[in-house]
Amino acid sequence: MGPARRDGVKRRDELLDAALQCFTERGVLGTGIEEIRKAAGASPSSVYHLFDGLPDLTLALLMRTFERLFSHQTERVLATTTAEDAVLALVDGHLEWVLAHPDEGRFMYQAMAMELSAGAAEVLLARKMELLGPLIHHTARFIAEDGVPVWTPLQLDVVLLGPSHEACRRYLAGAALDPAWMRSRLPRLAWRSIQAELPRAS
Repeated sequence: MGPARRDGVKRRDELLDAALQCFTERGVLGTGIEEIRKAAGASPSSVYHLFDGLPDLTLALLMRTFERLFSHQTERVLATTTAEDAVLALVDGHLEWVLAHPDEGRFMYQAMAMELSAGAAEVLLARKMELLGPLIHHTARFIAEDGVPVWTPLQLDVVLLGPSHEACRRYLAGAALDPAWMRSRLPRLAWRSIQAELPRAS
């Protein structure tokens, strides 16, 4: 990577970090791109050289957040050797990361509640599927060996992570939920939801 490329990557990350700071202080809907530019100490030309505008910058931050979250989950899941351990690692890995990175978690949930353009939604979905690739490949063996339901990634997300997403949203919004309780109970609840769908031994 040449000096110009390194400078561009550094400036891009500085803008994304500044955006996260501004979103944390004012909320996604309460922040303008000029506030982000000033927080990053960037010139207008450098901002628009890297991003088309606020929606593009927000999408880039959301994708970076997914990359960090999914990387953590993947590391946890790839170390497992049973379907049960994989489910527990997936859910606990999600909770662990969000609870350790509350600003990014709060931004992620705010951004996902917004209506994305058709193009942005397509780009985001494609990147999510790419990031999910190693997880899907690893868990394919459990589907074949243990009879785990053949559900789409979206269906699995709803069943396995739906309660954790809701708990994280509420916790980050100030609800009186105990993180220790979340991590001790929600992964097990997710596994029991899968167990209910497993074929019964004859």
